[in-house]
Amino acid sequence: MGQEAGPGEPFQALVLAGSRGEVDPVADYAGVSQKGLIVLGGQTLLRRVLTALDQAGASRIGVSTNDVALQAALRAEKARATLSRLPSAAGPSQSVHEGAVAMGTPLLVTTVDHALLRPEWVTDFMADTPADADIAILLGEEALVRSAAPTTKRTYLAFRDGRYSGCNLFYLKTPASLRAIDLWRTVEKHRKQPWKIAALFGPVMLARYLLGLMTLDEMVARIGRLAGVKAAAVRARHGLAAVDVDKPADLDLVRSIVEG
Repeated sequence: MGQEAGPGEPFQALVLAGSRGEVDPVADYAGVSQKGLIVLGGQTLLRRVLTALDQAGASRIGVSTNDVALQAALRAEKARATLSRLPSAAGPSQSVHEGAVAMGTPLLVTTVDHALLRPEWVTDFMADTPADADIAILLGEEALVRSAAPTTKRTYLAFRDGRYSGCNLFYLKTPASLRAIDLWRTVEKHRKQPWKIAALFGPVMLARYLLGLMTLDEMVARIGRLAGVKAAAVRARHGLAAVDVDKPADLDLVRSIVEG
């Protein structure tokens, strides 16, 4: 635990494939029980993600899920990497925390609905992560994302230096990164009580963000300091890295890209 994976070296990865218990609208739209079982280009999303991680050099891949059908699909998968199933928790932050405790760091984290995931996105992300970072998050700049997928509708966070969308790729480089996951768990716990989240970050930081005075790097660094870690924002080299399958329209989009 705590060993650092260099560019091109084997690494561990965690794939989040849990649910909050309710019917997933995208899975329902595709006629399956879980998003990971959606077939795209002749392969399930689970297989597409596992293949990308395998080709990127993952030596061990954990899939966090409690879905019985997805577990059966996982048992049927073949890969160079060691595959294992980890129980998913009530929310993604808790699943990441438990996965990181079980597998150790460094650990790359992604989601089973990252339908277009490519091995080079993974290796570029890890290579671009600062050497002194405890944790890093990959984000796509709006112009890059819109250039790659003009019709996609993503959620963007606005900063002084541009608007960015998350790419569902996180890199937990050191054991200290779990402190950032603890902060995420607190935010997730209060997701229906925004005033508590506001109190957590403080009025000055929130005001600077709302007034557009903070850059992306400043915001991520400040959140990292709040958690007691060195956090870094990494800018995606590929606009499609920000496209996942959150809505039925997203599935139609990625299907047109893969099968079109």
